[in-house]
Amino acid sequence: MLNKLKIQSGIFKGKSLISPSNSTTRSTKSIVQDSFFDTIRDELRAKNFIEVFGGSGIMAATALSNGANHAYAIEIDKSAYKILSNNFALLNSDKITALFGNSLQITPNLISKNAEKSVILYIDPPFNTRENFTNIYEQIWQMLDILDKNKIYLVVIEHISSYDPPQTNGDFIKFKSKKFGKTTLSYFKVIDD
Repeated sequence: MLNKLKIQSGIFKGKSLISPSNSTTRSTKSIVQDSFFDTIRDELRAKNFIEVFGGSGIMAATALSNGANHAYAIEIDKSAYKILSNNFALLNSDKITALFGNSLQITPNLISKNAEKSVILYIDPPFNTRENFTNIYEQIWQMLDILDKNKIYLVVIEHISSYDPPQTNGDFIKFKSKKFGKTTLSYFKVIDD
């Protein structure tokens, strides 16, 4: 039986999305979603939201629901991508896009097409190590290192609480962190010159 997720806020509030299999993805808990969108809701307008490791696309869909200019979700698992695409089709909007492929390879090119300071990047990697996901946090930092920093407004990493991200890494500085049991949200901004 497929699990359903509800969009919790905004113009699509109450709309149900399907969650892919727990063996390939992990959905963001409602309490984490609520905290995140309560924190950034006023900053979403005129911003483009990219959900890295998209899964169901619940975060991208909620971002669009709360006023993002455009929302994207990237997913590498074929069956999860099919569900993601169907979820976005339910929203009947040309302002939300599902992309198939490796998030760490697609994200830099996608960001380069945006305007200055217009991207909110939400990175939610698998917590359990699977094939091609060993050293996932190191891979994320390597990707962040090559991004066009002028396009980035905010980077948020949803990570397992046992992982302690650096206070600064390259051009990024952590300015906020919030723990929800086994899940933590860490917020980063680009260090001003």
